[in-house]
Amino acid sequence: LATTQNNETERLALLEIKAKITDDPLGVMRSWDDTIQYCEWHGVTCGGTYEQVTKLDLNSSEITGTLSPYIGNLSFLQQLRLDSNNFVGMIPDSLGKLKNLTIMVLDENMFNGIVPPSIFNLSLLTQLSLRQNELEGDLPSGLGNTLPRLQFLSLGSNRFTGLIPASISNSSSLDVLQLSQNHLRGHVPSLHKLQRLSRLVLSDNSLGYDQDEDLNFVSSLANHTHLLWLQIGQNNFKGVFPKTICNFSSLAILALHKNNIVGEIPVCIGNLAKLQQFVVSDNRLSGVIPSSIGQLQNLYTLYTNGNNLSGVIPSSIGNLSSLSKISLSHNNHIGEIPSDLGNCTSLIALYFANNSLTGGIPLQLFNLPALSTMIDFSENHLTGSLPEEVGKLNNLQSILLNGNMLSGQIPSSISRCVVLEYLYLGKNNFGGSIPDALRSLKGLLEIDLSYNNLTGQIPPFLADLQLRLLNLSHNSLEGEVPIRGVFNNATNILLSGNDRLCGGIVELHLPRCSSSPDKQESKQGHTKKLTVTILSSFFGVILVLALVLVLLKKSRKRKKTNEPVSHDISGHRIFPNLSYQTLLRATNGFSPEHLIGSGTFGVVHKGILEEDGSVVAIKTFNLEHHGALKSFIAECEVLRSIRHRNLLKVITACSSVDNQGRDFKALVCEYMVNGSLEDWLHPSHETSNVKSLCDTSRYLSFHQRFDIAVDVAFSLDYLHHQGGAPIVHCDLKPSNILLDDELVAHVGDFGLAKILLEGVNN
Repeated sequence: LATTQNNETERLALLEIKAKITDDPLGVMRSWDDTIQYCEWHGVTCGGTYEQVTKLDLNSSEITGTLSPYIGNLSFLQQLRLDSNNFVGMIPDSLGKLKNLTIMVLDENMFNGIVPPSIFNLSLLTQLSLRQNELEGDLPSGLGNTLPRLQFLSLGSNRFTGLIPASISNSSSLDVLQLSQNHLRGHVPSLHKLQRLSRLVLSDNSLGYDQDEDLNFVSSLANHTHLLWLQIGQNNFKGVFPKTICNFSSLAILALHKNNIVGEIPVCIGNLAKLQQFVVSDNRLSGVIPSSIGQLQNLYTLYTNGNNLSGVIPSSIGNLSSLSKISLSHNNHIGEIPSDLGNCTSLIALYFANNSLTGGIPLQLFNLPALSTMIDFSENHLTGSLPEEVGKLNNLQSILLNGNMLSGQIPSSISRCVVLEYLYLGKNNFGGSIPDALRSLKGLLEIDLSYNNLTGQIPPFLADLQLRLLNLSHNSLEGEVPIRGVFNNATNILLSGNDRLCGGIVELHLPRCSSSPDKQESKQGHTKKLTVTILSSFFGVILVLALVLVLLKKSRKRKKTNEPVSHDISGHRIFPNLSYQTLLRATNGFSPEHLIGSGTFGVVHKGILEEDGSVVAIKTFNLEHHGALKSFIAECEVLRSIRHRNLLKVITACSSVDNQGRDFKALVCEYMVNGSLEDWLHPSHETSNVKSLCDTSRYLSFHQRFDIAVDVAFSLDYLHHQGGAPIVHCDLKPSNILLDDELVAHVGDFGLAKILLEGVNN
């Protein structure tokens, strides 16, 4: 709690305050004079009685309970920070007595009820942040008059109702106005006096009356050249796309999604040279995407899906080298997919579904090195074959090409798409048999090959995949349907429209598979011969069965873990965004009890995420160590472009600041319950003392060692030959080989890895 932790008396006093801040009011802080005469919190010196404290910072201190009303006795208090705790109940009205208060931050608690009106009368406040609580009620009409010095107002993620007060414009020093995720309604007042405004965040409310003048407030910002964020999505705004936006030369984020905005995207949008996110999805925009969009060199998110846009996709988009995600789905675009998109080397996802695009799939797209999330070209008019080059997409998770006019056979090169989970090729003209190449895609979860011209039998290996959906309906398949795996659940498999299929489980209602007359005659003719053969080889069969049972007992069945998925505003998958505070709580303050490993550049803690209770490994980097930051960047650079079942899966990365304002870098990975290979091959002295020599619970058999070696070989083969640019691990050793609950090996720690450039001899 204090910066001077070496003073035991001081530390005990601060702990007493932490406890008493929620205690019986009769005892709150009453013993301050007897306990401490001098304290230093975050560089602020406080002497004398407790009433003379000027700064109280107890953020992320795991405080629970209600906030004592006697905190209002700290009459000298200028800064109050109680964010990221577990306070409940109402905010005490006594806070309104703190007339010297300039900063009040109560974010991320569970305060409920209305905000005491007295707080809005603290005229010296420059920062008021109550975000992410359960507060309700209307905002006072005179808010801007009573808080004239306000620079930062954040009330998002609560339950506030009513109108945005027109007086807000009188807080002329306002830099940040954040009111998103509430139940506010009505017109947004003119903001013309807020000349310093840099962030306006009003998304996810019920603002606007679905009238043409709803967007007038945007025009009132015409001279605000310092505006960085304009986020007004998910409201009831109607009106023509405001060309005033083109004046915001510093704009980095523009989000107008899920409104009722009409008109065209203006050509002048190309003037916003600093724009990073352009999100106008789910409106009623028409016209074409202007070619000037190619001037936005810093753009990394482009979402125009869910409008009435038409015309061709401009080839100038190929100039956007920073573009990461592009979604043009559910419009009326025509023409071919521009091959210039192959220049967007940072692309991880392409969403062009539900348009009228024609022609073939450009081969240049199969060379995109970062493409890893999805290609969605479904419900268009694409023709030609699925090229053999599809095998280059060995990091791609989803291929959605259903509802086109693609033909030919499904290429065998698809076997190299080793991380593929979703394959949708239905409603095309594919012919031939179901390719044996799918056998290699162990991570497949859903396959849709329906409404094609596929022939032959259903391959038995499909029963070995961990599928949760298999749609083979309306083809020309024949023969017996397997009964194992996905075929054992009628709700997960679709087979209708294949008239020559038979067998399968009863719920599929398919006819029995009957033997032909020739087969029956042959069976009768060989009855005696089979009997003699069976009797003579009885003991041989017994021996074979015994051997099979031994091998089956030693084999391992690998599991595919279903992870929670998040989605962004357009329904696309994203990784979880975990803050420093979340990781702090997950590890009980990075407690030594949670420490599971250490290395040159940092340490690894076991953590439990409070959102879903999942167990993770959190690798934090000691940025004071020379090379640690370089190691973090190297890991992020490598892990963003690789994915393999024998590589340690990274859930997300965290780049933030800690409670002391220092840079904080961490990687959040899957937790490996069986530790590292080092722990098994060379157990620590402490482990040896605990376990006896005859204890085999930490012993690796020959078969287990062999399987681990094969797992590591697979991962290296992927890194060297199948992951795009060759990657050299540079630090492969037993401590960097981690084992899951079934002793499957996962290679981790890419802090020293090198990505070889094209032409380098590896």
